[in-house]
Amino acid sequence: MKTFFKKILRVIVRSAIYAYCKVVYRLKVTGKENILKEGPVIYCGNHRTYLDPPLIVITARRHVRFLAKEELKKNPLFAFLGVVFEGIYVKRDNKDISALKTTLKALKNGECVALFPEGTRNGLEKGEDVKEGAAFFALKTGAKVQPVGIYGGEKPFKKVYVNYGKPMDYSEYASKNPDKETLEKVSKDIMDNIIKLTKEPQ
Repeated sequence: MKTFFKKILRVIVRSAIYAYCKVVYRLKVTGKENILKEGPVIYCGNHRTYLDPPLIVITARRHVRFLAKEELKKNPLFAFLGVVFEGIYVKRDNKDISALKTTLKALKNGECVALFPEGTRNGLEKGEDVKEGAAFFALKTGAKVQPVGIYGGEKPFKKVYVNYGKPMDYSEYASKNPDKETLEKVSKDIMDNIIKLTKEPQ
C-alpha cells in the first residue's frame, strides 16, 4: 500500500473511529497537556477490551504503531487496521526477533509505538506478571514512556475516559543490555503510574 494512500486512509479511519467513540461511548480525553508532540514515545495503557488500542490511536495526536498478537491478523477488520496503522505483530509464545528489531528501529527513528504492559486483557486481574517490553524498549532507545489510563465505557452510551499522565524519562537507567532487576523496577513503575491514571478523580 502506497505511503501517501495509507496516510489518507489513516485520517479517514481515525476520524470514523473517533466519531463512533464520541457518539457511542461519549469519549472524554483528559491530560491532553501531557501528550508529547515530538520524539520517540512508548504509549503504555491498561488493557480491558478490544476498544483500548483504537482509543489510544485516535487520541494520541500522532501516528502510533501498536504491538499486537499475531493471531489478530486472522480477523479481517483487525488485519486491515494493522496494515493501515502499520501494526507490529508479535508471536507471543517465543522470542520474536523480527518484531523486536522493527520496534527498536521505529523508536530510534523517532516514531511512536504502543503496547500494554499487562500483555493481555485484564492481565493483572488474571494474576499475570507485568511484561518488561516497555521498560526494555525505553532503556535501549531512550524513548520516553507516556502512561495512559482508560476507565469507564463498560457499556455503550456510558462515558469512557482516556487519561494521559506526564511522560516518564528513564534515561538514567539507559543501557544496551539492561539487567533483570532494573527491568523489573522500571516495569513496576510504569504499571503503577498507569493504575493511578485509571482512578476517577475524587
